Amino acid sequence: MAATLITALALMLVLEGILPLVAPTLWRDTFKRVIELADGQIRFLGLTMVLIGLLLLSLLG
Repeated sequence: MAATLITALALMLVLEGILPLVAPTLWRDTFKRVIELADGQIRFLGLTMVLIGLLLLSLLG
């Protein structure tokens, strides 16, 4: 179980690091836009990401 969690964390870090590696300006501009969103919009974005992740997990499992 621990190996699976570490693998998942490593994969997340790789995926999260691709955009700042290949397009740092786009990455910075994206964060500037997110900062300007209202709290409710950020929560909705987070909820959407969680639901997509759970959907993908259920399709794989």
